[in-house]
Amino acid sequence: MSNSGNRKPPLVADKRYAKAKPASGKPAKSKPAPRKPSRKRAPRKRGVIGWLLTPFRFLFRMIWGLTWRVSAVALLLLGGAVAYTYVGLPDLEELLDGRTRGSVTLLDREGVVYAWRGDQFGGAISATSVAPDLKNAIVATEDKRFYRHLGISPRGIASAMRINMREGRKPWRGNGGSTITQQTAKLLCLGVEYDQTKWKTEREYEADCRRTTLARKGKEALYALAMEAKYSKDDILSIYMNRAYLGGGARGFEAASELYFGKSAREVALPEAAMMAGLLKAPSTYAPTNNLQRARDRAATVLKLMREQGYISSADEAQANAQPASLSKAASARAGGFFVDWVMSSAPSFLTSDTTEDVVITTTFDNRLQTAAEEALDYVFETKVSKGSEAQAAIVVMSADGAVRAMVGGREKVTGGFNRATDARRQTGSAFKPFVYAAAMDLGFQYDSTVEDAPFTIDIPGSGPYTPKNYSRDFKGMMTLTDALRQSINTVAVKVSEAVGRDNVRDVATRFGIDNALADGPALALGASESTLLEMTGAYAGILNGGHAVEPYGLTELRLKGDNDPLMGKEGGIGERVITPQAAQQLTYMMYRVVTDGTGTRARLDSREAAGKTGTTSAAKDAWFIGFTAEYVVGVWMGYDDNTPLKGVTGGGLPADIWRETMTRVSAELPPQPLPMIRPAQPPRVVPIAPQGQTTTTRRQPRQQRRQTTEDVILDVLGRIFGN
Repeated sequence: MSNSGNRKPPLVADKRYAKAKPASGKPAKSKPAPRKPSRKRAPRKRGVIGWLLTPFRFLFRMIWGLTWRVSAVALLLLGGAVAYTYVGLPDLEELLDGRTRGSVTLLDREGVVYAWRGDQFGGAISATSVAPDLKNAIVATEDKRFYRHLGISPRGIASAMRINMREGRKPWRGNGGSTITQQTAKLLCLGVEYDQTKWKTEREYEADCRRTTLARKGKEALYALAMEAKYSKDDILSIYMNRAYLGGGARGFEAASELYFGKSAREVALPEAAMMAGLLKAPSTYAPTNNLQRARDRAATVLKLMREQGYISSADEAQANAQPASLSKAASARAGGFFVDWVMSSAPSFLTSDTTEDVVITTTFDNRLQTAAEEALDYVFETKVSKGSEAQAAIVVMSADGAVRAMVGGREKVTGGFNRATDARRQTGSAFKPFVYAAAMDLGFQYDSTVEDAPFTIDIPGSGPYTPKNYSRDFKGMMTLTDALRQSINTVAVKVSEAVGRDNVRDVATRFGIDNALADGPALALGASESTLLEMTGAYAGILNGGHAVEPYGLTELRLKGDNDPLMGKEGGIGERVITPQAAQQLTYMMYRVVTDGTGTRARLDSREAAGKTGTTSAAKDAWFIGFTAEYVVGVWMGYDDNTPLKGVTGGGLPADIWRETMTRVSAELPPQPLPMIRPAQPPRVVPIAPQGQTTTTRRQPRQQRRQTTEDVILDVLGRIFGN
């Protein structure tokens, strides 16, 4: 049955039981609502593009995961390598002077610096102590972002690689894009020191340090990062400024500044700073001593970079270009290349070419006289020698005590070239004859003694007959010794040599300083032996000083830089007496006549007395003129290096011209002085014998002084031998 009319409502769970009241009478806390069950998001439907991109998403996630893990490991390894390199870096002071050999500074006779050798180092400088323009010029030229990077410049490297590949080279060949820090690392050879067992020479060591390979560039970058961590930017720049090679043997900007401008790097002006900074690109090419204009053009480029980077204004640039840097007097002269080489070789190598110390050598060098000799040689070759001639010449200027004042070893003015003044041994020809007459004068012959110029023959055991001939191919009969030397008569020279004895002639020549194996036969008197120009000039100096031997010298003092006590002193100068003063004075007069009216008249000077002797060897392979005034002895040699005969040249020709031009310039600032010689009232001459029936005498001019009776006896015997 249905009871819908009075049906009770359905029971509800929360109403089924009455709510219990809290005992405290406080209202019961409400029960938190039950958490709604979370709904599961229905998977998104992937379209066609989504399905296509799925593998790439997976690959990207895998590459990214691998990349950051590998990068993290690489960074850890790099950090460890940098830390390891960092620990091995020395203190800053140890890196400023890294030379393995020292320097040689040469001073002239007045104590003025005129040349340098070895690795010049002017002393440690810092980036904060040099002229600000120099510091800015270096940064602007070599690494404009130097103060902003951490040692390497990815932008610079990428740019350099792009340029290298565009020019057909490997990416790391050519332009390197190196920062100053990287260049400094290379100058330090990445911390590898010179080892003689690995490299034979320093040059090989430095070449190895400059190698450019991919692996080495990596090491270079690592070393640069370590340096950036160890040193400040100014410290790194200081190392660079002290170690960079800047041409002319200069290591560091202080040495270069002293070398080129004669001042400290702290004092250089803007044009000088720009010129030195420009040397960093190619030191030998842009060295101002090699080509000043090219160095100035490079400096103009540096000034432009400085202006573009805000270091200088346009007005500063214009003024610097209008007044470019000029070389110091010593650098401009580039003086004494051959002389310096000779002086360096005269001292122990461990104190000169191989020195590990800084050495100062005081010398006898006179820059004015050197310039005079060089200008004289250039003048004669430009005005009197055919263009294109490969003939060579050498000059030595010497004082009477053997002090060498100037030396020209050849037409080319180079360092390390073949020095024809000291190293070329050539036959001397008639330039040897004064020593024949020196021996005769010392044994009693007189300037007016007479000998017959006539044909004669000497039988030489083992060689056969020897018959000397004159250059003129004729004979002049009776003549004085003065005339025989004046006209360079061969027969008389041989007769005198045979009369006094070849051993005596050889002894006199040797004691005067001709240190060679002299000929044994009668051709000794005609200069068949060989000698150097330096030896011959020194021997003539012995005649000028009154008969004393001299040893040519150029070094007067050698000491270590900073020390006052010399390690070496003068080695050379006046030695023992070889001939008497009277013999030397007579011989000087005879040689004076050679210049006034003999074979050497082209050497005659306008305002002062001069004496000398010509010399020409067989086939004119060598031509000499050696002579002196009261102040200096000058020797000149001319010939070909390969012994090709000279064409139309004798000792009385071009060599005499060179001698005259040299001596004129050498003596320009000196008052004329008389020669130390006898001065006969009349020139010596032979008076012909009177016809039969008249008074018959053979007269000579009065002698300067009368010899002892024993000497007169010797003269009479010799006179009868030669028909006098």
